[in-house]
Amino acid sequence: MAPVTDKAVALQAWVDQQDRLYQVAAPLLIGNTELCNRQARQLLGFTAKNQYSYTDELADIAHNALGLDGRLHIMSVLPGSGAEQAGLRKGDILLAAGIDPLPEGPEAEHEAASLIRTEMQGRTDINLAVMRDGERIALDVPLTSACAMAVDLGDSDSADAWADGSRVLITRGMLKFARSDAELAYVLAKEIALNILMPSERKDAAAVIDRLRVPVFGNAGTAPAEATQGYQPELTLRADTLSLYLLARAGYDIEHAPAFWKRLAETYPEQFRDNTAAMEASIRAIKDRMAQNQPLVPDDLPVPPLSQ
Repeated sequence: MAPVTDKAVALQAWVDQQDRLYQVAAPLLIGNTELCNRQARQLLGFTAKNQYSYTDELADIAHNALGLDGRLHIMSVLPGSGAEQAGLRKGDILLAAGIDPLPEGPEAEHEAASLIRTEMQGRTDINLAVMRDGERIALDVPLTSACAMAVDLGDSDSADAWADGSRVLITRGMLKFARSDAELAYVLAKEIALNILMPSERKDAAAVIDRLRVPVFGNAGTAPAEATQGYQPELTLRADTLSLYLLARAGYDIEHAPAFWKRLAETYPEQFRDNTAAMEASIRAIKDRMAQNQPLVPDDLPVPPLSQ
């Protein structure tokens, strides 16, 4: 078992890496509602946690190392979101939504999410009260249209990524493999594209996400063998193409995407296919559309609805 000090360092690194994922994913989620209409929702654009958002073993470490308590603290603010526009900051403590005080304690994260969703219904913005530097501040937060997909960090040293139809998980190992935020965006865009395209929830991937999204440290492993089956080649090819459109629309450079995926496939040939030739053809098509001021929408959309 890792010493407490080591786990404190690991937890801080986890929080920082999760925030990096959120920042890189932001333009992809906000800039592509036209292509993810099945998942498009109105969001506030922040994540909030308290010490009980982590395992029992890590709750005290979250309190001592991160300064978290029973109240919900803002952990990340989505760039370009209504939360950012309203001035919400990382470290703010959530006090109330509208006239309703927000809960504290072990179930606060889930209970507050439900309360805020109710408060958002039929509105274009909601009022949040936060505590900042000991002062209570009221903020009117506009709702933001975005692809409503949770983006989580995975507690595994394997270079891997998962999509289950509504969520994306990127492992610590993949963050280490990606040499830049642009390369990380390539991976995020691919998983977001898979969520858009897959006709139903992928339960094996959902089980992996449920397990790996909870940090354990010192016991991190890989996905269970029964969940390592790949996607159908046709779906993977469509996702490769759609991911490039998502990236281009979000303002990311797509020129170097094939080289990244080639390097990944060469390093992990059992996990990833080399579809670089098809990707290069898609990049040429995207550039042609851009040169002719045509909409950046792939020809094979719309997609079938996700089964309930």
